[in-house]
Amino acid sequence: MEARRDVFQAIADPTRRAIIGLVAEQPLNVNTIAGKFRVTRQAVSLHVKILTECGLIVVKQQGRERYCEARLERLNEISEWVEQYKQFWESKLDALEQYLSGIQKTKKYAKRKK
Repeated sequence: MEARRDVFQAIADPTRRAIIGLVAEQPLNVNTIAGKFRVTRQAVSLHVKILTECGLIVVKQQGRERYCEARLERLNEISEWVEQYKQFWESKLDALEQYLSGIQKTKKYAKRKK
């Protein structure tokens, strides 16, 4: 059995990110999605399959059409992962800002003493 793909694999590809953006606005059938890209319908179907395996979209059959609907809750996993690094870099930048501010104060004080 193939291991379930993760959400990071899904957003690694620009076409898949674009598909997510399209179906986030409204459910679309696979043909409509394929019409938005300069790739084959088969290629779009493969992207849709990967997005489905990642849990970012669901495909629902309505008559003869297959409609893709977004399930964006899974993007929270990415948001949480990014947030930890955002906090790390914000603390580093805050420390740098304090350091540079200290240097400026030291230079101003040294100029006044001359």
